[in-house]
Amino acid sequence: MTPPQLVVHRDKELMAQAAAARLITKIVDAQAARGHASVVLTGGRNGNGLLAALTAAPARDAVDWARLDLWWGDERFLPEGDPERNITQAREALLDAVPLDPARVHAMPASDGPYGKDVDEAAAAYAAELAAAAGPEDHGSVPSFDVLMLGVGPDTHVASLFPELPAVRETERTVVGVHGAPKPPPVRVSLTLPAIRAAREVWLLAAGEDKAEAAAIALSGAGEIQAPAAGAYGRSRTLWLLDAAAASQLPRALYPPASA
Repeated sequence: MTPPQLVVHRDKELMAQAAAARLITKIVDAQAARGHASVVLTGGRNGNGLLAALTAAPARDAVDWARLDLWWGDERFLPEGDPERNITQAREALLDAVPLDPARVHAMPASDGPYGKDVDEAAAAYAAELAAAAGPEDHGSVPSFDVLMLGVGPDTHVASLFPELPAVRETERTVVGVHGAPKPPPVRVSLTLPAIRAAREVWLLAAGEDKAEAAAIALSGAGEIQAPAAGAYGRSRTLWLLDAAAASQLPRALYPPASA
């Protein structure tokens, strides 16, 4: 585990634009090196803000969208097309505007899909899809994602891993059904920490004063059961992307010397 790197931007708009530019560069570099790239998307206001900034970025056409695999870190277990589903919001923010290969858009199952209301079966199916996409070089049952993005909740949750709940304690499965989430809707599908840690890079997004305490807790040595964001890290890099408001409670020793 490498120490997290922090980048603090003036405001959430600049953070989204800079993160979008950073993501374009990462995807292009991965495609140049291996012919393809894989990214795990996150929902919420910061995740969707990044996608909207990506749509507006002139450099977006540098990406070969047909050679990009998209996965999700979590999903609300609601019917297909529900406006609260992350995939629905992602389509509006970015996906419908770029020429993706539909077979490479790996949405998590909906509650009216082939698994019905059985969220645990839906989670197992997504885990199987991840395992099928993993190659020998991945050394595990999930692909080595180039970038896995996570929004950080005010309670330090990431994906749908909430403090103290069973999902954040999972050490074997890569995807779980979440029951009784404290944030509606209560039923969700989520990657687990072992799956998150398979990524080459994990980026945690936090903007706004309501995220300041969570960022300070997660970056100050808290345990992952109490602060799931503290347990989210990549194999080669862990990057926290914050705006000034979200960084306002960080200890000065953590604050990066040069911020944009």
